[in-house]
Amino acid sequence: MLMFLGFIVLISCLVIGVRRGGIGLATISGIGLVFFIFVMGLKPGKPPVDVMLTIMAVVTCSAFLQASKGLDVMLKYAEKFLRSNPKYITILAPLTTWLLAVLCGTGHVVYAMFPIIYDIAIKQNIRPERPMSVASIASQMGVCASPASVAVVSVVAILGATDHPFGVMQILSISIPATFIGVVIAGLWSINRGKDLDKDSEFQEKIADPEQKEFIYGGLQEQSLLNIILPKSAYQAALVFLLGIVVIAIFGSFPQLLPHFPNAKGVLKPFSMTPTIQLMMLSIAAVIMILCNVKTSEVASGSVFKSGMTAIVSVYGVAWMADTYFGAYLPVMKKSLSDIVLTYPWMYAIVLFLVSKLINSQAAAVTVIVPMALSVGVDPLVIVGFMPAAYGYFVLPTYPSDLACIGFDRSGTTHIGKFIINHSFLVPGLIGVGSACFAGYMLVHMVY
Repeated sequence: MLMFLGFIVLISCLVIGVRRGGIGLATISGIGLVFFIFVMGLKPGKPPVDVMLTIMAVVTCSAFLQASKGLDVMLKYAEKFLRSNPKYITILAPLTTWLLAVLCGTGHVVYAMFPIIYDIAIKQNIRPERPMSVASIASQMGVCASPASVAVVSVVAILGATDHPFGVMQILSISIPATFIGVVIAGLWSINRGKDLDKDSEFQEKIADPEQKEFIYGGLQEQSLLNIILPKSAYQAALVFLLGIVVIAIFGSFPQLLPHFPNAKGVLKPFSMTPTIQLMMLSIAAVIMILCNVKTSEVASGSVFKSGMTAIVSVYGVAWMADTYFGAYLPVMKKSLSDIVLTYPWMYAIVLFLVSKLINSQAAAVTVIVPMALSVGVDPLVIVGFMPAAYGYFVLPTYPSDLACIGFDRSGTTHIGKFIINHSFLVPGLIGVGSACFAGYMLVHMVY
């Protein structure tokens, strides 16, 4: 009975916290912790300190990249690529936003791409919903395939503390091709989704009004990054960032290149990848700061830093609360859970997917579910293969990137349906994540 009551409290805290948004999720988790410890008498779990420090380092580096305008450099080249191939926007837009997320470690880069994708689509008389909705999905799918993402470094940190460590490159060797396949399949499906604009009576009724037509087809070209001249330092910052990512990937692939130190038994072991990532990210940020003369005040006020620090606090509260609950009742759940998951490995993916939706964060989802999965005997290969399942928050159109996508689509074709659940992102999301999980599961068992 107490176990069931605790589970209700856990879920209630997640639901209430998500509704409050941002740091609210962490503070509500504090109430759950107080209830577990002081009312139910559960032994406190441990907050994921290593994961939080890694997130902090990655966010700091990405924030310096944004403040230096190095992020704008990447976006500018992405826009140039899309405008040179306008007829294939439905396929190329999601691939572009996916690649940007892979390079930058965050799906929030997609905001700058939405007006560009819309402008190209509407001028090609392509239904904007087709490229825009799948581009939003693809930007979040790229997060679990990025060496600079919080979700990936969190899994590396968690698996690094077990007897089955997986390096950054081992995980990326699966998640990059898997999510790429998922994005391509979702894009191909989107080519013919919805009515063509000339056959859409609702759209035709809108453009019959000259004012509405001007609004829908109005000049977005002026917002183009191609019209902006970026300073030389911005290009230098982008180069430093990308070179830093390459160095991290090399260390992850060849641990023999890392410094070696004796462990408790006197055996020489390579320096762990978790602090390596932390140190490299901080060093990249420092080089960008010095080389490009970045003002630190601009870093702290940037959107990347704000959203990243919010993620750290959220992970702190949610993971600590979850560890307290599952740590207390793990012996009870272990046998039944292990039997189910070991018999049906895809159940792990479903659980991760649902938790991701509850807490609207891939990083928070993996810090909650992966340790529990390892403790009940889930094969690390399953965890790596099903990395794409950490993105499930498209199920309800409440995530900022999805809402922004709807807002940028002046045609109104990207929408939330009458029944909420029937929105523009649901089907491409299910197709993209589902096919990526299938591809990841097959790949990991072929490669490892």
